[in-house]
Amino acid sequence: MNRQRFLAALVISAVFSVSRADEVNPLAGYAADITQTTISGLSSGAFMTTQLHVAYSRYFSGAAIIAGGPYYCAGSYTANTFLENATTACMNPLTESVGPHTAKLIRKAKEFADAGAIDPLENLLDDRVYIFTGSADDVVKSLVVEQTLEFYKNLGLKEDNLRFDNTVDAGHAIITDNASDVPCSETKAPFINNCGFEQSNHLLKFLYPDLRSPAEKLSGRLVAFRQSEFVPDFGTARDYSSMDDSAYVYIPAACETEKCRVHIVLHGCEQGSEVIGEEYVTTTGYNEVADTNALIVLYPQIKPSQPVPFNPKGCWDFWGYSSANTYAPDFYNHDAPQMKAIIAMLERLGAARPNP
Repeated sequence: MNRQRFLAALVISAVFSVSRADEVNPLAGYAADITQTTISGLSSGAFMTTQLHVAYSRYFSGAAIIAGGPYYCAGSYTANTFLENATTACMNPLTESVGPHTAKLIRKAKEFADAGAIDPLENLLDDRVYIFTGSADDVVKSLVVEQTLEFYKNLGLKEDNLRFDNTVDAGHAIITDNASDVPCSETKAPFINNCGFEQSNHLLKFLYPDLRSPAEKLSGRLVAFRQSEFVPDFGTARDYSSMDDSAYVYIPAACETEKCRVHIVLHGCEQGSEVIGEEYVTTTGYNEVADTNALIVLYPQIKPSQPVPFNPKGCWDFWGYSSANTYAPDFYNHDAPQMKAIIAMLERLGAARPNP
């Protein structure tokens, strides 16, 4: 990211922060083509990316997983709790033998699909999937992310439609080319690292091979909207979602009148707007690529919460904290509160534009 673009992003962020203090409007419809939706995420957002991609495959044409494990990773071992699996096998296993049990996860995915709990797995076969692990990442080890690649391979995705990158000495972070970000190999907040390239550009170009170069100057609008309307039981005693009351969407100027595609971006732990403001939304490069390619970018938001649900770092749910029944959680299927909310936002973007 060049200095001019970084400063522009800071201005947008500052202006937008003021507007968030006002009442946030509902998300509008933009008549988007939601049949070619793609999704990307970092860390817990990467685990959620695989969950959404597999569970709601009818909407997606591709996914990008940055430092995340395979679908239903927290169900790897039945002898352990989902939380124990999430924090050991799915993040920092001592050896490959106690990492994600990918063969079992494939069997479970087929079982869930046969039961109608998730979409048919055949929907995934022609999708494109980008998978990244930093060689200096000690939060979600590379051997975990390698099993994400194996999961998709064993589902039957074409080799040409899979891209796996483990060549960068990066810490646990999304990657930029902004010199003011965290040095490449480190792992520290806000987990946005300068490694000399714009990862959002790379992954979107793989997911949509027809993309043009990113914009030098943004033409569109960054909009805060009321996320709470999409969350079941938001703000009540039954709300275990940990989802923030508002979220963001970037609308390129062309998408005010044209039929655009949608890309969903899921931040990682400790990266929601309640923790780092709009930094993830405005400085990771997604909007610049979207601006020249008629691509709406949806940024759902998670916030830290405790004691109920216990989510002190503001992570997306890939082990069951958002489920009322923690012994039989639904975080991986159509009933998962966070996934239902995101899909409802996507469907709203696909709805007709409001009358002028």
